[in-house]
Amino acid sequence: MIPFDFKDSALASSWSALTKRPLADLAIGNHALRQHQAELLNAAQVQSVPAHGHTYVVASSAWLELEDVLAFMAQATAGRLVATDGFVIIARNGASGTDVPVTRSFLINHPWDLLLANERFLAKKQDYTRAVDCHPSLYVDGRLQVGKGTKILPGVVIEGDVVIGDDCKIGPNCYIRGATSIGNRCHVGQSVELKNSILMDGTNVGHLSYVGDSVLGAKVNFGAGTVTSNLRHDGKNHRSLVGDALIDTGRRKFGAIVGDGVHTGINTSIYPGRKIWPGATTRPGAIVERDILS
Repeated sequence: MIPFDFKDSALASSWSALTKRPLADLAIGNHALRQHQAELLNAAQVQSVPAHGHTYVVASSAWLELEDVLAFMAQATAGRLVATDGFVIIARNGASGTDVPVTRSFLINHPWDLLLANERFLAKKQDYTRAVDCHPSLYVDGRLQVGKGTKILPGVVIEGDVVIGDDCKIGPNCYIRGATSIGNRCHVGQSVELKNSILMDGTNVGHLSYVGDSVLGAKVNFGAGTVTSNLRHDGKNHRSLVGDALIDTGRRKFGAIVGDGVHTGINTSIYPGRKIWPGATTRPGAIVERDILS
């Protein structure tokens, strides 16, 4: 067996806007990040033999791609795997040598990086299964996974790669598209549109709402008609405030980061790239122009 040690990484202050839970416990495609890493490293053990018997140290906040890990492990000399932005993702203890460039792995520095990890995972996922029978009117143009106890009501349209957890209720007349993950015990109401987003466990999106390119934490409740905006008028990448600096998210389409336990009033409108801290609320008809702290 190849020895792996996990090392916690310092997280940016932007994570306080989403959750106080450990990053490794957060779900990507309804699997915890730590589970993704363990499965990938197990696959690497089957396909590769470590050089020189070194222990591999893995950053807990890394999104790893098998191609990068295998390329690193195949090097004849000791080295370290380095992300394209210069951060170390994997290193061999006490090793020195030539850096091995990374093509697809990256560190999850900010909550919006979960969206890219979700897109990557769902694109590669092969075992899409449906544990329950769905309504015969369901239209799927893509791949859909549905968990146990979940109900999909009439008129639902799915496009892209979509994973829905256990004991959820979807619809009627919902439109779910892009790379979207819906956790366990979620409710998506009448005529809701979800696009390229992550909903964590226990989250409800009320009827006539739109959620695009966004991350919603656990036990969020969107009042009816809550809408996220995800595109700048000038088409440039979105920037998000972290501390006193505006950080380029690298995303042309980016909605909102909504923390655990947030409740919005009906007809809340959220500007693109905004963050709502855990436990915060909005009033009916609110316009979220700036980040909301709890």
